[in-house]
Amino acid sequence: MTPLVATAVLLAAVTHASWNAIAHRIPDKLVGFTLISGGGVLIGLAALPFVAVPAGPAWPFLLVSAAVHIAYYALLMTSFRLGDFGQAYPIARGSAPLVVTVLAAVFAHEVPGAWAMAGIAVSCLGLTGVSLWGLRGRRPDWAAIGAALATGLTIAAYTVIDGMGVRASHSPLGYIAWLMVLQGVVVPAYMYARERGGAARLLRPYAGLGFLGAALSVAAYALVLWAQTRAALAPIAALRESSIIVGAAIGALFFKERFGAPRIAAAGLLVAGIGLMLRAG
Repeated sequence: MTPLVATAVLLAAVTHASWNAIAHRIPDKLVGFTLISGGGVLIGLAALPFVAVPAGPAWPFLLVSAAVHIAYYALLMTSFRLGDFGQAYPIARGSAPLVVTVLAAVFAHEVPGAWAMAGIAVSCLGLTGVSLWGLRGRRPDWAAIGAALATGLTIAAYTVIDGMGVRASHSPLGYIAWLMVLQGVVVPAYMYARERGGAARLLRPYAGLGFLGAALSVAAYALVLWAQTRAALAPIAALRESSIIVGAAIGALFFKERFGAPRIAAAGLLVAGIGLMLRAG
């Protein structure tokens, strides 16, 4: 992993945590995700005339990824509805990197070297610390924790699917544009079917915030997909989840959730893991 790739993934982590915070900020989660996924469709459609169509071998990955992303949206909405942002977001994101490491080894034949594996392990230790700190001093809400863990499994699944798909596409921009279109139509369609004529009234007050979230979401994943064409999947997954630290900071600043010394220590472990992964590159 080169410094340029690492910088792109870290920027993706910041933008990813930001759009998730926007989604959490909108009280009606279906409204928030309708605006964000619908905005992604509009961005994807606008980009299609200017990007190359993904190569044929990429299309099975695109279709499966779209289905997994839809499940991801449903589970993420549920975890945000049931739990605090500072709890749900770290668990969902922190549970993914180790699963990605296993799936990438099995399906993409990418077995990390010693330095990369050490970096992934240290980073995951830091991410776990942030996740557990989000649970301190309270009775565990197993429904919220279960939804967040299930969200993490979908994250791991689409990370590997898209990593393999974007490499087969020969057009990272074309891949992300078509993915936004394919995955983004279901949530707005469900919103319209449920609310009929009342959908516009519910969406209008949050339209600006929702479309900002959409732009951040597309930018975050485009950066990750580009990085996946330049480096192995598992280290990118671990590095991308530094968004957990950003999410914890956002939770403390905007949602009045505690950050605390353990999260600072966890952030230090994450930085150490990043250094080991860069050493491997």
